[in-house]
Amino acid sequence: MTATVKRLALTLGAGLIAAGVSAGAYVHAQDGNTSQQPPPFHRGMGPGGRGGRFGGPGGPMGLLPMFGARLGLTDAQREQIRAIGDAHKDEWKALGDRARAAHMALDAAVTADVVDEAAIRQKSADASAVDADVAVARAHAFTEALQILTADQKAQLKKMRSNFLLSKP
Repeated sequence: MTATVKRLALTLGAGLIAAGVSAGAYVHAQDGNTSQQPPPFHRGMGPGGRGGRFGGPGGPMGLLPMFGARLGLTDAQREQIRAIGDAHKDEWKALGDRARAAHMALDAAVTADVVDEAAIRQKSADASAVDADVAVARAHAFTEALQILTADQKAQLKKMRSNFLLSKP
């Protein structure tokens, strides 16, 4: 390889690295909630997780928001679903805060210098109780949103949810 080709390759590589770092810094600057990161090894599907939105795939109303476009929702239906979300916003924030705290406490117990099985079991039970509250809140919100759909849209959603859940590894 000639010196010119090496220099060109190094310059191109350095440029790509600089662009990547700049993009990362930009994305990080856009995240206004950097002070409350989820604990390491978090399941990612609960309120504190980054792998999915609040409460699982699709957020508090299940997969409905993900499939909304394919269901052919009317503008009125979209607005009603948005209103349901707005009505539960404070409840979901409180549940999210509780879940984040419970899972962080569990993570702290699990990664402590000394294994305290009783503390781990208690923190795990606390986190499970909050997860149950989240599941109940999701069920209520999903049921409210389901009432807005037509019979055809409900059947289509059921089929899409089945296909989506079956395609998961």
